[in-house]
Amino acid sequence: MKEEVNHKGKVVKMTPQVTTVAILQHGACSECHAAGLCGMSDIAEKAIEVPTDPHASYGVGDEVSVVLKASMGMKAVWLAYFIPLLVLMAVILGLMGLGVAEVPAGLAGIGAVAVYYLLLYLFRDRLKNEYIFTIKG
Repeated sequence: MKEEVNHKGKVVKMTPQVTTVAILQHGACSECHAAGLCGMSDIAEKAIEVPTDPHASYGVGDEVSVVLKASMGMKAVWLAYFIPLLVLMAVILGLMGLGVAEVPAGLAGIGAVAVYYLLLYLFRDRLKNEYIFTIKG
């Protein structure tokens, strides 16, 4: 398994505290030979903020690699996909086990997932401090 996740990007802004790197996020069909013809290719530009290295040898306009530990990527997958699935299933199955009808149990499950994502949103600054990207010039 890879130890780190790399993305190539371009430095678009530098301050003493934060360097902003624009990376291209490729969708599944962006590599297809017919992507230009069908109009379904999904390439999006994302901005990543990285703490500025005071001894950096790169500047605005330079191409760099943005790196994140693979373990942090797996943690993000757990937070974004697996835990909400567990919350959804626990609420639906728990309520149905108590005799609640399917539709109200399903709506309660969706509501519980919405509350979970709201909590993630409220704690985004704390989570942002855990996911620290680095730049390799």
